[in-house]
Amino acid sequence: MTDTTDPLGRPFKRISIQKRDELPLAPGQTSRARRYSGVSVENTDVSGLWFGRVHTGVGEHSDPHHHGEAETGGFVFQGRGYIRFGERYSEIMYFEEGDFVYVPPFVPHIEGNASRTQELIWLTTRNPDNIVVNLTDQDVSDLELEYTD
Repeated sequence: MTDTTDPLGRPFKRISIQKRDELPLAPGQTSRARRYSGVSVENTDVSGLWFGRVHTGVGEHSDPHHHGEAETGGFVFQGRGYIRFGERYSEIMYFEEGDFVYVPPFVPHIEGNASRTQELIWLTTRNPDNIVVNLTDQDVSDLELEYTD
C-alpha cells in the first residue's frame, strides 16, 4: 500500500473546488427548475452522486418529471416552495427555508415557488446521478396554491 491509494487499494481521487459563479447547468433540465452542478461527473471525479443547486423563479413551477432510480434529498436554502404529486398531482406539500425534502425514486412530481417576491433556491443531492425524466401530456388538476409575501 502506498500513499497514493486508499485502504481498499484504489487510487485517491483529487479534492476539487467548484466556484459558485462557475457552476455548469446540469444536463437533463426541467423547464423553470434550473439545476446547477456543484459536485457532478461534469466537474469532479465523483461517481454515484450528484449534488447541486436548484433555482425556481417567483411564481414559477417545474414541468412534471421524476428522477428514475435516483433517490433525491433536498435542503431549502432560500424561500418557500411546494411539491405536487399523486393522482393528477393533486397532493401538495409546502416547505420553507431550513426544511429538508426527500423524493423517492420514480415518483412523478412538480416543484414550485410559493413566494410572490423571493426566488426559491435549494440544495439537492441524488444518487446514483442527476437523472431527470421529463413527462409530457400529463393530466394536472387545478389547485388553489398558498402563496406568501
